[in-house]
Amino acid sequence: MVAFPEARRPGGHVALVVAVAVCYFAAGRLGLLCKLTVDGAVVTPIWPPTGVAVAALLILGVRYWPGVTIGAYLIVLSLDTPVLYSLGYMVGNTLAPLVAVALLRRAGFRTDLRRLRDGLALVFFGAMGAMLISSTLGVVLLVATDRMPSHTFWTVWLAWWVGDAMGVLLVTPLLLLFSHAQGLRPTPRRWEAAALAVAAVCVVPPAVYSHLSLLFLVYPLIIWGALRFELVGSMLCALATSVLAAVAATDGAGAFGGLSRVEVMAKLQGFNGTMALTALLLSAVITEQRHTRRSVEKACEELVEVLEHLTAGEAPPPRPAPEDADPLLRPDRRDPL
Repeated sequence: MVAFPEARRPGGHVALVVAVAVCYFAAGRLGLLCKLTVDGAVVTPIWPPTGVAVAALLILGVRYWPGVTIGAYLIVLSLDTPVLYSLGYMVGNTLAPLVAVALLRRAGFRTDLRRLRDGLALVFFGAMGAMLISSTLGVVLLVATDRMPSHTFWTVWLAWWVGDAMGVLLVTPLLLLFSHAQGLRPTPRRWEAAALAVAAVCVVPPAVYSHLSLLFLVYPLIIWGALRFELVGSMLCALATSVLAAVAATDGAGAFGGLSRVEVMAKLQGFNGTMALTALLLSAVITEQRHTRRSVEKACEELVEVLEHLTAGEAPPPRPAPEDADPLLRPDRRDPL
């Protein structure tokens, strides 16, 4: 994990809180560039601040939640919103990431996303479960402040919920990945990475802006990225495609042309959701299998070395316990009894 020595210095906690707030606000302004009006309410197909908030609280700790609240306040301050709605929005968008982190930690979530169970936990607890709080509270306040009619509650609620969940599914994994040192190392497959980037540039825009509905052409790129570059390859492809699809949907172009706003939102969020789930879960399965294979190969090598020492009549050298082993099972652990 990336260390943050600033947190131990005087004023370091405040500096990191401000950094979280700035990142949250910047992500919110980017998300508002692609907004749609559904039944009189403005919603965003992807709301990146939710992903930033969940990742920040997982990486830094829940004690930095004021940064999320300040960032949410800055967003509502830049918009023309009533006081009641602004307060409720701040509460909902702070409480949802906190609940997401609590649920993930309860499930034994690991931020390196090397296990399928981590991917499933992020999907069901971090995205689909916790984001029910922010979407429900936000839409209830819209109705309470007469900013939308009550009969459109479920349509707007579904669009809001999926937008918040998409922010967690697309943004959080990448931020968690780059918080680890291995996420920042250059890949040895530079030429293949360049080929994947070129293929994405050549395939994604025509697939999104074509009137023939060619969005399915993106999935081979997602699979390629997951097989060869694991999480970073698949999620970068998914994020870039989702952003471009959101821009096309906002303009009513390509595969989203000739549709009503509700139909555009349903098609866009269905496409983004299935693509994000495919990228996240497929890469998690591949990463887990490779990690298991490496562990088995290392165990076999150590077993061969022990057998060689025993054959030569020497005592085998002590083996350090693996980093992720149970501390109670380490050889240097002494029974207090």
